[in-house]
Amino acid sequence: MHVDLSSDRLTTALTVATVAGMALAAFNAFGIPGVWGSAGVALVYLAGGLPAGARALSALWREKILDIDLLMVIAALAAAAVGAALEGAVLLTLFSISTTLEHRAMGRARRAVEALMALRPDTALRREPDGTVTEVPAAALAPGDVVMLRPGARVPVDGVILDGEGSLDEATITGESMPVHKRPGAKVFEATVNLNGVLAVEVARSIADSTVARMIALVTEAQAARAPSERFSEWFGQRYTVAVLAGSALAFAAFAWLGWPMRDALYRAATLLVAASPCAIVISVPAAILSALASAARGGVLFKGGAALETLAEVDTFAFDKTGTLTTGKAEVTRIVARDDDAAFLALLAGLEAQSEHPVAEAIRRHTQARGVVPTTMRDVQSIPSEGIVGADTEGTLWAGNLRMAARMGAPADTPEFSRFAESAQTVVYLGRGSQVLGAVSVADRPRETSAAGLAALKAEGVTTIVMMTGDRRAVGLRMGAALGFAPADIHADLLPQDKVRLVGELTGRGRVAFVGDGVNDAAALARADVGIAMGAAGSEVALQAADIALLSDDMQRLAAARRLARRTRRIIRQNLAFAMGAMAVLVASSLFLDLPLPLAVLGHEGGTVLVVLNGLRLLADPIRSDRG
Repeated sequence: MHVDLSSDRLTTALTVATVAGMALAAFNAFGIPGVWGSAGVALVYLAGGLPAGARALSALWREKILDIDLLMVIAALAAAAVGAALEGAVLLTLFSISTTLEHRAMGRARRAVEALMALRPDTALRREPDGTVTEVPAAALAPGDVVMLRPGARVPVDGVILDGEGSLDEATITGESMPVHKRPGAKVFEATVNLNGVLAVEVARSIADSTVARMIALVTEAQAARAPSERFSEWFGQRYTVAVLAGSALAFAAFAWLGWPMRDALYRAATLLVAASPCAIVISVPAAILSALASAARGGVLFKGGAALETLAEVDTFAFDKTGTLTTGKAEVTRIVARDDDAAFLALLAGLEAQSEHPVAEAIRRHTQARGVVPTTMRDVQSIPSEGIVGADTEGTLWAGNLRMAARMGAPADTPEFSRFAESAQTVVYLGRGSQVLGAVSVADRPRETSAAGLAALKAEGVTTIVMMTGDRRAVGLRMGAALGFAPADIHADLLPQDKVRLVGELTGRGRVAFVGDGVNDAAALARADVGIAMGAAGSEVALQAADIALLSDDMQRLAAARRLARRTRRIIRQNLAFAMGAMAVLVASSLFLDLPLPLAVLGHEGGTVLVVLNGLRLLADPIRSDRG
């Protein structure tokens, strides 16, 4: 059946008219003479039959499809032709009610996501250059503007806190149930709520490019991207409809050839037409998929279509990037060794790292800023993946990176003054000019608070293989892996991007593989895996686009909850298909070999359709949002 949310009111009105007509037609059932019963039957055929007929003809003319609406209209007309117009009216009435219920049920799944639009504030308090505050339309805000947030106000746009601190409720975006405390420099997202404190926020994106806008766009695309089971049910429904029409015509011919009265043969063929209609099969899969997508989005998990949802249910191997995924990405500088002055060394290093988005580079920039050192201006900066970065100052070319970068430049990093770095289990960044190392810093990251619990939850759910991949030295990988419960054999270190792609490819030979990364530095591995998952993707354009699934919060436990939702969706789809096919088989057998009345065939068909839709809607109540285990 077709789901067109724009016609909800018209569909409901026509259904009310159909039910009213059926109430009048019921007079005929009690043998009451007069025009009321005939008028009621006519109203049912007009209000219930004409819309279905129009939809059927439109599908036939525009898409060359014989759909289920056509089956119902033909069955009702056949009933009227043999003098059973009241039974045809029952069919059209139940069909109309079923269609309306499906419209509203499927609309509920969509509206659960689109309700985010209603959370956007219409206006914002913009701080002008002279310090005055003006209320302006939120749509008029541009990057660089400063807005003031009072306690209880919704954030009008994505931005960064300039002044003030307080807690924000981010449940509408990330699904996080607990408030998040924010300080100057922290990101805030549109549609979240400032619980306390007065905040000055610099606008980072316009409303059209905000996190909420991208979420809605992605969910809309996801609902349009059909899963394999959806494509199968649609393919099956279209071809099976043709088979049902042909089978009913053959049944009519066979009954007539056997000497049945024409009326009885046509009545039995109409009953078979209703009983064999695949409506429940066609609607059962999208009902479950749309409900799951809506539930996941409310919990801060964006699936880019039903295909990603179905594939995640089959994943038994997870590969994790380390930095920024299993770890916080908020590393800290722990040691500095420079050949000359520390401040001059840091100025050069920070000047290069100012061009990098890597968490280690961010740690170096924070440390430099805290010491009051001004970074040196660099030019011709170029990043070399999994090695480092190259640029130039007024004196010539500089480079910063790991041991692979030092080897590329022919710079010895194993001298006595740097030997302790080689033995360290922390990340090390060397700075050099040509073949000379000018100094080095060690940076230590720490696991996310939810990483260990999230990994344990995946194992408890039956995930057989979990590995960690990192471009860091093996000593660093072993230290972090041990803290998270990884076996040494499951830790892969010293990896280039192509090494991660190769390892993911090897893992896919054993089963379905999901790669979990930050969505920025691991695009190739995310694409190579059966399912690419971006962690902490809220506010990140690259992360939202790079992966098949985006977890908007940093809560690793949400990953296990998403997999449970995917597996539950798969179970419900199988339940729906088994029930729909079983019910259809019983109805068909009864219509062929038993004297199944048309009203009972109608009741069984429409009742089964409504039941599979309601079963799919159970996924709207999935506890992914509040899940913690």
